[in-house]
Amino acid sequence: MAKVVAFVLIVADIGKEHDIISQLKKIKGVIEPRTVYGEFDVIARIETDDMHSLDEVVTKVRKISSVIRTVTLISS
Repeated sequence: MAKVVAFVLIVADIGKEHDIISQLKKIKGVIEPRTVYGEFDVIARIETDDMHSLDEVVTKVRKISSVIRTVTLISS
């Protein structure tokens, strides 16, 4: 069975990027959180077994304090 792969682009409160990455590392399914420069502050690769699990992971990401907004890109 193929994994569902997605990338979550995150806009963070100023100076909170590394705090968010620390929280992301605790979430099962988040494979590679990284800081980036530009319109977004953090990007996280997510791998799950199905869309329902992806929804649960993205919801946890969005609940992290200091996350202002997210954009989720599902890979094919």
